[in-house]
Amino acid sequence: MHRRSKDCGIIGNGERPQPLMDQASNRANTQLDPDAVTRPSRKTLLFTLILIGGLGWMAWAVQQQLRETSPSRGDDATTRPIPVEVAAITHGPIEKQRTFTGTLEAHAEFVVAPKVSGRVEVLNVDLADEVSRRQVVAILDDAEYVQEAARAEADLAVAQASHLEAESLLKITERELERIEKLQSRGLSSESQLDTTRAEQLAKRALVSVTEARVASAQANLETARIRLGYTQVTADWRGGSERRMVAERFVDEGETVTANTALLRIVELDPITAVFSVTERDYADLKSGTQALIATDAYPNETFEGQIQRIAPVFRESTRQARVEIGVANPDRRLKPGMFARATLILDRHQDAIIVPEQALTRRDGLDGLFVIDADADKAVWRPVKPGIRQGDQVEVIGEGLEGRVVVLGQQQLRDGASVRIVERGTAP
Repeated sequence: MHRRSKDCGIIGNGERPQPLMDQASNRANTQLDPDAVTRPSRKTLLFTLILIGGLGWMAWAVQQQLRETSPSRGDDATTRPIPVEVAAITHGPIEKQRTFTGTLEAHAEFVVAPKVSGRVEVLNVDLADEVSRRQVVAILDDAEYVQEAARAEADLAVAQASHLEAESLLKITERELERIEKLQSRGLSSESQLDTTRAEQLAKRALVSVTEARVASAQANLETARIRLGYTQVTADWRGGSERRMVAERFVDEGETVTANTALLRIVELDPITAVFSVTERDYADLKSGTQALIATDAYPNETFEGQIQRIAPVFRESTRQARVEIGVANPDRRLKPGMFARATLILDRHQDAIIVPEQALTRRDGLDGLFVIDADADKAVWRPVKPGIRQGDQVEVIGEGLEGRVVVLGQQQLRDGASVRIVERGTAP
């Protein structure tokens, strides 16, 4: 049984009654501020701000302390000797060299070709044979040309006989003219007889001239026939150069029929031989006739052959923008062959007494080339500005003042003028 309270609360099951007004108030507060339970307090916010400010101040203080102490550390670093590697500064000759690639060509070549057509009966030489100047290298079938020469001889004989006959008739006519003239002087011959005899004399003289021309023509025909007959023996008749050359190519075999000017053999001169290469405009200005060169080939990798520039083309090919350069190379033993790949190293300039250092010693400071030279006490590096000159391999010529002793080749990037150094052996610098 329930008993109603005076405050309109109901008491049951032993629970303490809650005033109705407090319940309503709690429900109203919950509806007005639902996040009140999760909002941090003002003390928490204030503590967080103070903590952040303190950490920032400590970081600033540490940074300032580092800045104050850094100069002293730098001073200690500069006074500590810097390990470097050095090399000697030398004096001697140095050469400016450029290497070009090209090919070997025969100094001269001669293509043997017959001047008449015919069948090749004999080839006296073959590939790689040696040939002398004016040597008979091939023989053509000459039967036809022998016949032509015989016919020309017969024609000449006929012409000569006609000429003799004409001369005889002229002599007879001249004697007849003398007789008529004598009779005319005695009045025993008429003027018409004299005129007729004189006309015959002129005719016989003309006939002699005609037969004489026929003889000359027949002689020329005979000479032509004999020359053509001689052409059946094909000779290697080149001009200039050495007296002996070699057969580089053979184009026909015995028994083949060829026409006039058909190539039979190609004969080349191997001593001297010519190395040919092309240069661009950048290198063209440095070249001149007579410049010395060293020729190397893959066939003889451990040897070089001396030569010199003989010809430089005065024009550039439009397709490649390069100019042809020819180098004459002595080849007395004929080991160098046309068509071989060649490398030509040219000596473009040479200084006999130059100051030479390793190229790795060069460095730049404030836009200038220079070196770090070790002083006499071997404990400091002195900066010396220089002008680089000829480079040869890993060596370079330098021009400047105070270049004696040794120069820094490794570690110069950490140096300044007058820096203390510690010389170490190569390959051991930390």
